[in-house]
Amino acid sequence: MGPLREPGLAHATRPPRLLLSCAMNKAHLEYCASPEWAETVRKHIIPGTTSGLDLGDHLLEIGPGPGLTTDVLATMVPRLTAVELDPDLAAALERRFAGTNVTVHNGDATATPFAAGTFSAAICLTMLHHLPTPADQDRLFAELNRIVRAGGVVIGSDSLDSPEFRSFHDDDICTPIPPETLAERLRAAGFTDIQVETNPFAVNFHARAS
Repeated sequence: MGPLREPGLAHATRPPRLLLSCAMNKAHLEYCASPEWAETVRKHIIPGTTSGLDLGDHLLEIGPGPGLTTDVLATMVPRLTAVELDPDLAAALERRFAGTNVTVHNGDATATPFAAGTFSAAICLTMLHHLPTPADQDRLFAELNRIVRAGGVVIGSDSLDSPEFRSFHDDDICTPIPPETLAERLRAAGFTDIQVETNPFAVNFHARAS
């Protein structure tokens, strides 16, 4: 899996049962909608995390934010469902992807309305650190194991903790993922065939739903 070099890597926001505000700081949101980020997503993040993995016929994306990841992922699968908590971002995505193979759902990814085994695969790119607590991250892992078909792949990537990363998240939630405990957390959520890798910038993982 390839490197993840940029400090500003958030997409998802905070579950509504905990906090009603879903705002990132301005610089953060602008970076996530920038041409620089789009190029990073297209050249490095998505190829690095999905290479060699079968996404199947219906991919679930968690926390697309402004949707630059969605632009690329939509070209890779017949159907894509994107779950975005922020209502303004979700509405903008719905308008932009109207009439395409993308469906946008505005809601909390830790408690979705989808039936068990709905999706062939799921992906969450640089958004896990925007869940308020490790317990919320674990609830998301469990939900993904429920709504992805048995044997389907769940893919993720997030930045490693660092002072630079923290400084980019002033007035944002920032709950980094410790790589050394991630495999056990995924196992506890029900996943199998777990692979966790790190590079100087990020932790990347994939696992199979059970």
